[in-house]
Amino acid sequence: MKIGIGSDHFGYPLKEVVYKHISGRENLEIIDFGVSSEKEVVLYPDIALKVALAVKNKEIDYGILICGTGIGMSITANKIPGVYAALVENIYGAERAKKSNNSNIITMGSQVVGPEVAKKLVDIWLSSDFQGGRSTPKVNRIYEIEGTYMKEG
Repeated sequence: MKIGIGSDHFGYPLKEVVYKHISGRENLEIIDFGVSSEKEVVLYPDIALKVALAVKNKEIDYGILICGTGIGMSITANKIPGVYAALVENIYGAERAKKSNNSNIITMGSQVVGPEVAKKLVDIWLSSDFQGGRSTPKVNRIYEIEGTYMKEG
């Protein structure tokens, strides 16, 4: 499995915690989309776009994006057709992001989520699979809405 991870300068410290936490796992390749320090000031939409396009183009399977709140990364990533980014801040939300909503990106806020919680959120999300069942018609409806309103520009 290939995971892309990226952050802006506000999210960098938490990105490093998550990167170290998941690095070295068997059958997991991590691609770091930046930034490489807190001093590397970037616009978070640029990092979100890189990771979202990599998911869309199937260069990676999943993405993890971190900024100050996680909100801006989520909004930006969700502008790309085929990307389903979920802001996660708690364990139940991390699980349901994949099991109920089939998300392929999670976003977190470094000013909202602490390091130990972030590790748990990532672990739960990565270990979850889309459950189908009652969620299938809902996710299919998301895809229909996307097809109607999100046109490639």
